Amino acid sequence: MKSESPAPHYRMRIVTSLSEIAPLVWDSLVADQAHANPFLSYAFLSALEESGSAIEETGWQACFITIWDGEQLEAALPLYEKTHSYGEYVFDWAWAKAYKHHGFDYYPKLLSAIPFTPVTGSRLLARNEPAQRALITALQELQQAGDYSSSHLLFLPEEQARLLSEEGYLLRKSVQFHWKNQGYQCFDDFLDNLDKKKRKNIRAERRKVHDAGIQFIHVRGQEMQDDDWRFFKSCYDQTYEEHNSSPYLNLDFFLRLGKSMPENIHLIVALHDDNKIAASLLIHDTQRVYGRYWGCLETHPCLHFETAYYQSIEFCIQERIAIFEGGAQGEHKMARGFLPTTTWSAHHLSHAEFSDAVSNFLVRESRDIALYLNELHEHTPYKILKHIEASAT
Repeated sequence: MKSESPAPHYRMRIVTSLSEIAPLVWDSLVADQAHANPFLSYAFLSALEESGSAIEETGWQACFITIWDGEQLEAALPLYEKTHSYGEYVFDWAWAKAYKHHGFDYYPKLLSAIPFTPVTGSRLLARNEPAQRALITALQELQQAGDYSSSHLLFLPEEQARLLSEEGYLLRKSVQFHWKNQGYQCFDDFLDNLDKKKRKNIRAERRKVHDAGIQFIHVRGQEMQDDDWRFFKSCYDQTYEEHNSSPYLNLDFFLRLGKSMPENIHLIVALHDDNKIAASLLIHDTQRVYGRYWGCLETHPCLHFETAYYQSIEFCIQERIAIFEGGAQGEHKMARGFLPTTTWSAHHLSHAEFSDAVSNFLVRESRDIALYLNELHEHTPYKILKHIEASAT
């Protein structure tokens, strides 16, 4: 993103439906970002809206801020008016409870995030620095004019989080676990980099699945049929049912993805006695794989690890993809070769006293996160990293 001055005469417009912007116009802006990913695409965001998965009735009223220079879209902020905190993965339920306890309304609030998607990516989409600054100013003005309790930008790149910190936003850290491809030629190359115990455990887990007679097929998005999506959706729904909750996404959403962005989709299906029993859906580009959804109709030991992790790692190795993001949270992923990664969010609370209280809380939480990360790094599954850390001490 280049710096320009003085700033042009921008025009700000609130967009309540992505259909108000031409797909090529939106995707051109996304392509100009250093931290773009498939979830920022017109295809993904419009599928959420058109399927009814992320709309006003489900608590996700779009109010995207857009900045224009004539007919050119110079900047945009994916933004929603939220009436709850579901589907966000950066938890602020305690903040909402504190507001209610003191007689204040926490909802509606403003949220910049990709619904139901804990993946880091650009939020302040801009072609240059003045447009980015105009976007932040517009967000601040909207929060004040609309009398919103707060605004939140989730899973930001660190540099965008730091920029918002300069504008008075409170920063919050979280931890995810990502697998990194070190130029492996095969799965055994990856295993060879692990310490002996982790290597042995992974082989034992894979052997259990193999000995149960379970096999796997990989289906590229371009090859997927409606029946594939229906089977996957049955697995996805089963996962939510087991957790006594309702699925966020409907079949129409997935069918739309299959038609609009098949090149970014990869389905892993587990078979037992020639019957489909489990599935894992990956979203990917040329640099990263994102493990998004998993589910099973039969329970077998280690089936989850094989379907959602090991088969996905093999896909990354085969396609020479650098990073596999396995989703939100999950320390158990470290034993399977994933390493802790810091994620960022930025928050601005309109009520000064609540802002001070949250600021103090985040200072304490940040210290706890730092200690947690240090502890995790001490338990790295990689023998090379252990040798490096031992040499450093």
